[in-house]
Amino acid sequence: MGHLRYVCLRTEFGGIPAFTFTMKVKDLMPMYYVAIRGQDKEEGAVQRVLNSRRISSIKNYILDGNTFFSSFILNWTEKSSDIFHELNEIIIPIVFDSIQVIDGQHRLAGFEAAIAEDESVGENEILVTLCQRLTTKEAARIFLNINTEQKPVPKSLMYDLFGEIEDDDTHAINRITDIARDLNESPNSPFYKLIKFPGNPRGVGSIELSTFTQSLKEHVKPGGTFSKFKIKTYDNQRNLLENYFNSIKFYYDEQGLWISKTKNPFVKAAGFGGAIDFLTEHLISKCVEKKSFTTETIKGIIALKGTSLITWDELKNHDGKTARKKVKQLLEENVLSSLPSQDEYEF
Repeated sequence: MGHLRYVCLRTEFGGIPAFTFTMKVKDLMPMYYVAIRGQDKEEGAVQRVLNSRRISSIKNYILDGNTFFSSFILNWTEKSSDIFHELNEIIIPIVFDSIQVIDGQHRLAGFEAAIAEDESVGENEILVTLCQRLTTKEAARIFLNINTEQKPVPKSLMYDLFGEIEDDDTHAINRITDIARDLNESPNSPFYKLIKFPGNPRGVGSIELSTFTQSLKEHVKPGGTFSKFKIKTYDNQRNLLENYFNSIKFYYDEQGLWISKTKNPFVKAAGFGGAIDFLTEHLISKCVEKKSFTTETIKGIIALKGTSLITWDELKNHDGKTARKKVKQLLEENVLSSLPSQDEYEF
């Protein structure tokens, strides 16, 4: 077994020993791997599923001659061999898939994609901080420290990492706020720049954050609807809501209605609430049967027709409870109309 040797700085952060040094990208490539939270059961699994668009952007950034000054946080997990520290040097055995990424997975995937196009990229030096055999709790502390202090990440991520929360109400409000902020900032979201947060200038946003909270609160609690159907993580809950409303948006876009603040019922409290009622009472179970929550699957289930679309003009003179019920009924009726005829059933 070969070894790599680097001059390093040995430090200790919060009781966790760490070694900081520079190494060539090509030396790390065969040894690193990513453990995904909620999928991989091993210690230290705190990462999310990779985002392909972000990797492509980083690859292009690297190929343009750029590099990264921030450290890559790594965790040596190999059980059959140890890293060693002698004087001012660290000695690392060369073992495939022995170094787990705690922070920097997208940057490393970007480097890997860049090397596939230009092998010389592998000669680039990167700054790494290497720990040894961290527990999941230790890895999560590092991950949350980096992301909470340097860039915003969901507060409710604590529940996904540890399965522990202060109380159900606090968790639900944090989770909904996290999702709403993400949906408001993502260009691919049906609610891009449409959500009104407390303190927004007058005229900014259409649908109140409080509408999201009131409609979703009971469903995102640990014992709520999403949890019952095993849709527990931040990513899955967020993606479900984005795919669902993008499916509705598809049909409303065909009629030019989604972009109209006066006609789109789903940026009003009653319309959004009715849509959530339908989602939690009917759609989730149908998607579970198909084992799919993709936009295409959901579009096939709700099968909205242009002639049946309901607008806010038709609802604004009704009380909130009635308007909410009518939106739910719209979605239910189109599901029923998309069912096969009796003659198509096999008995």
